Amino acid sequence: MLEELHSNGKTVEDIVQCLKQVPVHPRIVAAIRSVHALGCDMKVLSDANQFYIETILKHHGVLDLFSEIITNPTFVDENGRLGITPYNDSSNPHSCNLCPPNLCKGLVMEQIQASCSSKGKYMFIYLGDGKGDYCPTLKLGEGDHVMPRKNFPLSKLICDNSTLVKAEIHEWDDGEELEAILLRLIEAETSITTPSSRSSHLSRSSD
Repeated sequence: MLEELHSNGKTVEDIVQCLKQVPVHPRIVAAIRSVHALGCDMKVLSDANQFYIETILKHHGVLDLFSEIITNPTFVDENGRLGITPYNDSSNPHSCNLCPPNLCKGLVMEQIQASCSSKGKYMFIYLGDGKGDYCPTLKLGEGDHVMPRKNFPLSKLICDNSTLVKAEIHEWDDGEELEAILLRLIEAETSITTPSSRSSHLSRSSD
């Protein structure tokens, strides 16, 4: 698709201007700021790509609020064409049959959990909507939370296989509902624990 755009004379700057017009519910931007202010570590785990995600987050002024963006890398070649490479390529394949070949979010989720294990006890909150978010949902444990978007593939997969999901399930429909649920979960956690004994870790998927 990007090669086709380039052959039709569309530049990287044209793509940037298009991405800036992608609609984002204002309460989602507000929620990101609130969650960061509460001291949570936020990451993006996405099957999109680095250029799209960073451009949109930067446009809304929240790029620096995320500690990490894990997605398909991008590059601009000598001809000015934007390109995308897979996160998991032939030199770094995965064997998960739930995920597409280019990225296993469940494997990344396990790596994040392992990196946090030496830093104390973390509560994970995972937000997602796509089919690729089901695998990392299965990696969550008791005390964690998953927030699938209503009537999207992740919600259906969880509904069909609810006994396999250990995390608490909280469906949301729009930005206002997402913000309300997310802040309620974090504030409830911080009201019963001290920051030194338990931390919240928010992983925001973006299919």
